[in-house]
Formats: sequence, C-alpha cells, structure tokens
Amino acid sequence: MCGIAGIMTSSGENPSISILELLSEALEHRGPDGLNQAVSNGVGLAHSRLSIIDLENGNQPFYASTLASDAKTSLVANGEIYNYVELKLQMSGVEFQSRSDCETPLHLYLRYGLGFARYLRGMYAIAIHDPIKDCLVLARDSFGIKPLYYAETEIGFVFASEPQALFKASLVKPKLCETSRDELLQLQFTVGAKTIYEGVYRLLPGETIKIKRGRITDRLREDVLLESGPKILSEEVALKQLDELLVNSVEIHQRSDVPYGMFLSGGIDSSVLLALMARLNSNPVQAFTAGFSESDISDERIHARYLAKAVGASHKEIEFSENDFWSLLPACALAMDDPAADYAILPTFKLGSVVRDAGLKIVLTGEGGDELFGGYGRYRRACRARIFGGRKMRERGVFDGLGVLRMNSGHWREAYSQTELNLQTSGRTTLQSAQAIDCADWLPNDLLIKLDRCLMANGVEGRVPFLDVKLAKFAFGLPDYLKVRRQMGKWLLRKWLNDALPISKPFSKKRGFTVPVGSWIGKQGTRLGPLVAKQYAIQEVCKSDAVEALFRATNYGNGRKVEYAAWMLLFYAIWHRAHIEGIQVDGSVFDVLSA
Repeated sequence: MCGIAGIMTSSGENPSISILELLSEALEHRGPDGLNQAVSNGVGLAHSRLSIIDLENGNQPFYASTLASDAKTSLVANGEIYNYVELKLQMSGVEFQSRSDCETPLHLYLRYGLGFARYLRGMYAIAIHDPIKDCLVLARDSFGIKPLYYAETEIGFVFASEPQALFKASLVKPKLCETSRDELLQLQFTVGAKTIYEGVYRLLPGETIKIKRGRITDRLREDVLLESGPKILSEEVALKQLDELLVNSVEIHQRSDVPYGMFLSGGIDSSVLLALMARLNSNPVQAFTAGFSESDISDERIHARYLAKAVGASHKEIEFSENDFWSLLPACALAMDDPAADYAILPTFKLGSVVRDAGLKIVLTGEGGDELFGGYGRYRRACRARIFGGRKMRERGVFDGLGVLRMNSGHWREAYSQTELNLQTSGRTTLQSAQAIDCADWLPNDLLIKLDRCLMANGVEGRVPFLDVKLAKFAFGLPDYLKVRRQMGKWLLRKWLNDALPISKPFSKKRGFTVPVGSWIGKQGTRLGPLVAKQYAIQEVCKSDAVEALFRATNYGNGRKVEYAAWMLLFYAIWHRAHIEGIQVDGSVFDVLSA
C-alpha cells in the first residue's frame, strides 16, 4: 500500500524534481517507509511506500525492458496484487527484480498492452510510463478500492492518489464544483468521475487510460459485474461454491510479510471473516472492535467479544466517546479530501490509529458484503411496487422538506439518475440493478474512500476480501432467492455462517451500524447552530436562521432526519475550511468553527 503521483508534460520537457518531491511528501502518510521519484522523457513519477511484501527490495519505481529495446518502462503502484504468486509462475522466462506483488503488472503490460489489468486480482491504482510508445498508462481496480485522481492542466497531465497532493504541489487550485457540492449535501457522497473540485477527476473503477503529450487519448473500462441475469443453481451447490471462494479470497488477502488483523463488528460480514481467519491461521486472530457508551445505541462490543472468545481471537475493544467526536472530527475531515460525509469515518479513523499503535500494517474488513449479497433494506424497497411502499434508492435528499437550503432543486440527483439509467440492463433483475448502482457510486465514493483515507492517514492498509473479483462475480450472479428471503438480505451468506459459526446467530435481527452523532450534536445544538451558520460555506447554500433552528431542534428528539442534516452541515463546514479555504483545522470542532 502506497501513494503515487506524477506528471506528463505537454511540451515533452522533464518536470521539476522539486515538484515531484512535494507530491511525495504530500502522500507520505500513505507510505512512511520511503519516498522515491524518477524523471525521464517528459514524465515524472513519485512514490511513497508502505512496506508490505518484499520489505528489502520492493522500492518503486520498478523498471523493465523488452528484447526489442533497451529503453526501460517504469511503474509505480498503490495497492496489492493478490494473485502475484500465480502470475509469476505463468510468466516463465521473466527475470523479476524483486518478490514484490506490484512488479507483476509491469511485465503483464509489456505482454498485453492496455489490457494488462484484466489479469489482476487485487486492489490497485497503477501508473506505467512507456518510453517506446511515448505514453503514460493509468489503471484502477474493478471496484475502485484504491483511489486515483487526475487533471489536464497547462503544464500537462497530472495525477495523484489524493487530490490534496496536487494542491500542495501547486499543480491545481482547489476550486469548488457546485454541482458536486450539492450531491455531497443531499447524498453524503459525490457521483461519477467528477469530484467536488473543478477540473479534478477520478479514474473510474475498472478504467484504464492512455495519455500522450499530456492529454488522454484512449480509454478502456471493464465491468466486473455480469450484465446477464442470475444463474440458476441449488442452495446446496451454491453453499459449496461459496465456501471455496470465501476460503480462497481470505487466503490470498492474507498474503503479507507483515502482521495483520481484522475489524470485528459482530455483524454478518465481519463474523464471516472471523470464522475464515480463525480456520486459516494457526495463531490467534487479532480483532479490533469500536463501540459507544450511549444507552440508546446498540454496542457492538458485547457480541463481538462473545464471538472473539469463541474462536480464541485476541480481541481489542475501543470506545469512541463524545469527547472523541469533538476532538477527532477535524482530523477526520482533513483526511477526507475527497469528501464522504459518512459518520462511520469517526470510529474508522480511531481504529486505524489503534491498529497502527498495535504494530500492525494491515486489517481485513467487511466492506462489499451488503452490496454483493443483497443486504440493504433499500434493495428490498426498490424491488417492491410503490403501492406496497416501494421506492427508488436515494429518491429523496438529506435536506428535502427541511426548508434549510436556499435553493432546493432536483439537479443534485441528475448524475445519480444517469447511473441508474445506464445500469438497468435488460438481463438484470431489479435487485441486481440496485446492487450495480451501489457498486458504481456508493461503494467507491463513500465506503471505500472512507476506508482508504481513514486508515492511510494512520499508515494502515485496509483489505476487503468480499470485493475479490472471483467472489464478487459469483455473489452478484446468484439468483434473487439466494440473496433475499423472508424479508432478510444476504440469505446465502447467513446460511454459510450458520454452518461455520452458529453461535453468531446469523438469522437474528441485527441493527445497522450507528454512531450517536445526533445525540452528541443535540447536547451542543444551541451553541453549535450560530457557529455553523456563520461559516462562509454554509451561508452560500443555506438560510442562516434555518440552520440555527435546525441545530436547536436536534436537542428535542426531532428524529434522525433532522439530526443527520445537522451532522451533514457540521461536517461540510469543517471540510470546507480545511480543503477550500485552506485554513488550519487544528484543535476541536469549536476551535475550528470559532477561528
């Protein structure tokens, strides 16, 4: 796991090494084990390394040449190629300069050109400079687990693992895109290739692009999710295939030269990982759980503690308190340069610091389980007719009906509606279409950004076994009746867990993951309201008196919608100060808003 960045100039002149050093330094938290830069033929590459595999010889860039030329093609990568062992065995005759997993894509590119990424199982953002073809190639994994951003500027094409690196190197100015801002406020994340910054774009999940003379010339994109309908198979056969795929995915996700652990919530997905890791490891699994002491919030530590003890795991419990909320929110917002206003960033950020302090560099997590096995209630609502309470996903925005925004048009949903239209193919069921929509935007632009930023801010790598391409294709292709039954999602996964770890009680009703931000904000609502309302970012889009009234209302139990809208404005105000206004966000929430 690392940070990557680079420049391809339009003129063909070599970029300044000092700019590359600024890019590396801006990404040092992603890779504190070493910074490197390389310049040749109008292209500069920068890399910050978190050493995971081949600790001694895995420094990047990697170089390789073909028999036809002495010119060296170079690569920098952020991520893990889990099938690197198998790939190396298939590439007989290739002389590898390291044991690193990230060297394999370089040799695949030399063999297969732009189609090289289709052979990879892993999470990755890759940059390859090919001096023979005078081009730069970027590729991102199929689910967008690892981020990659770019801009076409006057100097040429620039890219980085995080937008903030481009800003700190003065390659791009952080100017707010109003359309994406409205998406953030109403959806809690932004949609598609456009980011919240004007002129800064995401490489899409599964996308590979070629750049020549500082401009994009070719695009390829491979969708890992099948466009055809579900495969018909029995529950018995499906369970057997699921077991094989789960074991294989977790096994390869544990490939590492450094210790690893896992996040254990006690829910279905993390319980599946716990059962598998306990089966595959001779040493006790190192599990980490966050919890809250609020009386009206389900504390996941109790059930997680029970499961950890049952399998002999080494279990560390972390409390995220009200004081943590006020002190850590600014640091969380600072880490989320590509914003997702998901309150799960808070415990994830603290867990990352605890994992780091425990001497671990890797944790396995359960992201992707709901999306691929049909776990969310919104999927079931999307499948029902309106007369029976059905509705489209994210039909209403966070602020709809609250009278807080100055303008409350429906434009915020246009890009999301286009995603819905694009993914409703004739072969897919309604359930599959809903899953595909979440995999296109919610998963990469909310859950995976949260995981990436909050862990990498602490120099920790998050791995997501449910998003292995082989397991994902199988899960997405399951018939609806093996995903949803008796108004319960993830049916087949629950059946597997009931056999593997019956004490987890996978068919009992469990509450979703909740952080009591509404309660904490409510206690300070009267004080917070004026502070938030006076912020420039809030005044641009909201009525000041309505903002103050909204925060006062959080103290009177006015429901989750009011509380969540207040959280959204609080997060956005702090985020804007840090990333658009460029103001230091040291100290507590009140320090930042009062500065």
